[in-house]
Amino acid sequence: MIAGLDIKDIVELALLLIATGALSGFLAGVFGIGGGAILVPVFYECFRIAGVPLEVRMPLCIGTSLAVIIPTSIRSFQAHYKRGAVDMAIVRVWWLPIVIGVVAGSVIARYAPERLFKIVFVCVAYSAAARLIFAREGWKLGDDLPKGPLMRAYGFCVGILSTLMGIGGGLFSNLLMTFYGRPIHQAVATSSALAVLISIPGALGYIYAGWPAAANYPAVAALQIPFALGYVSLIGAVLVMPMSLVTAPLGVRAAHAMSKRTLEVAFGCYLLIVGSRFVMSLVGGL
Repeated sequence: MIAGLDIKDIVELALLLIATGALSGFLAGVFGIGGGAILVPVFYECFRIAGVPLEVRMPLCIGTSLAVIIPTSIRSFQAHYKRGAVDMAIVRVWWLPIVIGVVAGSVIARYAPERLFKIVFVCVAYSAAARLIFAREGWKLGDDLPKGPLMRAYGFCVGILSTLMGIGGGLFSNLLMTFYGRPIHQAVATSSALAVLISIPGALGYIYAGWPAAANYPAVAALQIPFALGYVSLIGAVLVMPMSLVTAPLGVRAAHAMSKRTLEVAFGCYLLIVGSRFVMSLVGGL
């Protein structure tokens, strides 16, 4: 027995996490989302099996997701940047508001109830899915992104919501850019750069937020050093990262080979599925 699990359970969890790493890396390249939208639901199931208490399970999933996104988003950004698809003007305007939003989200994570993370995840995932699946050409906020305070406010929202969901920010920046008439391929590429800005301070913030968790739950091995640092599971991160780095460039190739509408519908359907998992959790408490 290791951490309360027999060898068979440990092998099954390890294989699941490795497969998840491959899928999350691919999605990071396809959607520019850092892979967090697939990582959080899968981590949730893995940590449930490992006996992590409900009260800290969701923040542990999110913190671990942000840690995994660091190398994945860097690899995805490099691949998109080489293709000349990243709008660096947006990155320069948003980087500071996004970092401030990430810091605010990390502070909230230390004190917020577990249900808040799920509610944020579901609301944003469903809203995004509806926009992408049922999109109409007339569904626009303007012909181009705004200037000044509103643009910086958008950056702050991207940072704080991404930190509370454990994603790289691509979900929100994709939506904002497409609402303002930017092509989906450019939105995906630019989002990969934003994921780098969000994941690094976000992961550090969750280490800070979850530092008391080990002392509060001394019997839970998955929360103790060397298995975890705060709300970042080192075991989960180590198993997921390698495959995600291998598959991220493959996702970039797939994204640039797909049509705009195919990319939107695929992204929307995926968000609908993962959002539904957390609706079940909110209703059933699992």
